[in-house]
Formats: sequence, structure tokens, C-alpha cells
Amino acid sequence: MAPPSDEARYGRPPRAQPRDLRPVADQGARVAVGGIIVSAALAVIKIVAGVLGNAYALIADGVESILDILSAFVVLGSLRVAAQPPNERFPYGYGKAEPLAGMAISMALFAAAVGIAVQSVREILTPHHLPAPFTLAVLVGVVVTKEILFRILQRTGDEIGSRTLETDAWHHRSDALTSLAAFIGISIALWAGPGYESADDWAALFACGVIAFNGFRLFRTSLRDVMDAAPPPEIERQVRRIAENVEGALDTEKCNVRRSGLGYFVDLHLIVDGGSAVRDAHEVAHRVKDALLESDLSIRDVVVHIEPDS
Repeated sequence: MAPPSDEARYGRPPRAQPRDLRPVADQGARVAVGGIIVSAALAVIKIVAGVLGNAYALIADGVESILDILSAFVVLGSLRVAAQPPNERFPYGYGKAEPLAGMAISMALFAAAVGIAVQSVREILTPHHLPAPFTLAVLVGVVVTKEILFRILQRTGDEIGSRTLETDAWHHRSDALTSLAAFIGISIALWAGPGYESADDWAALFACGVIAFNGFRLFRTSLRDVMDAAPPPEIERQVRRIAENVEGALDTEKCNVRRSGLGYFVDLHLIVDGGSAVRDAHEVAHRVKDALLESDLSIRDVVVHIEPDS
């Protein structure tokens, strides 16, 4: 026989449920698809312009845009997986797919930095012609487009709490920095003339350092989520504030919060009246859990441990 419902036991509606994250994931997926389309168009434009304009920095930039496409597909997959509800096999859900995808994108940034650096050194050691002036106009358009794309992805990632989307946003920012370095290098080569043909290659080599730095920073952030590092202190303060404002809750003791994909899991020690009945204390704990699940913190589950005040 099925257990009695909350309404039958306590005369109240069913308990609150965690917010469905699938609409949030769909929002992130739409932005990621837009990034794929833009990156594909820019990759073609940069590689063709680099070949025709004799600018290796532009070709390297185009290769980096191809990696943007691959990383965007990783983002799409991780968002879909992370938004799936828990089941018997994965009772804590699939949230870890998010930081794992972020780590994969970070490794792609490292690979891009190494590959472009190797080829840049080869181009520096190999004499070649000056880049064509029209490549500068291409690079200006690329920098502006990529910066806009970075801001859109970063804002969306921050809104939905997607670490992977934020990582992908910085992938686009790295692309913009690479293009800016190429612009400076080609400008120097055209201004200085013969003898400075490799200036754009040196610019590409410098950009590799920027890409590698961003890759390391983003890898470290994703690794923290995989290792269940504590979120910013403000999250814990909000959790405590919500719990302590519930009727019957006297105070909070231990409060552990960990991020899992698009949401959080909370372990909370709640102080209640030591003279209250077990059922009453249990009801207070459920009200606290309901309040946290209904909050804007995207909390996936809460474990409340009752502590008497004396």
C-alpha cells in the first residue's frame, strides 16, 4: 500500500519539489547553438582570408574558431545531461556532467595553445611575404563579433548558473584576444615593411600564452566543482537566512553547500525547541526544506538534521 500523502498526513499540499532545470538548460542550449553558427562562419572567413592574405596569425585564429565549434557541442551535450532528473542509478542527478565538460573545454584550449605555438615558431623560422592589408579589416570584424558573443554567453551562463557555458564564453574571449594580437602583429608588419614579415607570427605566439592562461584558470574552476568545493560565501549566507526565517527554526549550526551542475545540494543542521515533539520538529525541518527548494538558489535537494536548543 502506498504511503499517505502530505495532504492526508498534515492537512497541507504536497511538499515542494526542486525546480525543473530543463527549461534553463534549453535557454543555455539556444545560446550555444548560436555560438556554433557564428564560430563556423568566422572559421571559414578567417582561414580563407589568412590563406589569400598570407597571414598565418589569421589562419591560426580560424583553427581556434573550429575548436570553439567543438567546445560548443560539448556545452550542448553537458547541458542536456546535467538537466536530467535523478534516478535509481544516479540518485544525485547528472550535475557533474557540467564541470567535467568544462574541464574538457579547458583541455581543448591547452591543445590549441600548444598547436598554434608550434606552428608559429615554424612560420617565424620560415621566410614569407608580408600579409595583405585587407586582413586587418577581417580581424576588426572578428574581434567585435567574438566580444559580443563572449558577453552573451557569459551573461546567460551567469543567469542559469552554468559553469560550462561560462567556460565556453571565455573560449570566445580567447579567440577575440588571438584576433587582436593578430591585428597588432599584421599592423606592425605592414607599417615596418620588409624584415618584419614574421610580426604576425610573433603575435600568434603571444596569443598562445593568453589562451593557455585562460585554459588553466577555467580548468581550475571546473576542478573545484568536481571536488565539491564550497560555493561563494554569499550562497551559504542566503541558505542560512532562508532557513532561520522559517517558523519554528531557532538557528542554524553546520551548513554545507556543494554545487552540482546547474544547482546545489545542501546539508543543514537546524536548531529547534528541545522540548518540542518529534513530529513537530520533523515538520519544521520539512518547512525549511520547502522554503529552500522554492527559493531562487536552484537547490536540488536538502538534508536537514535536527538539533535541540538545549
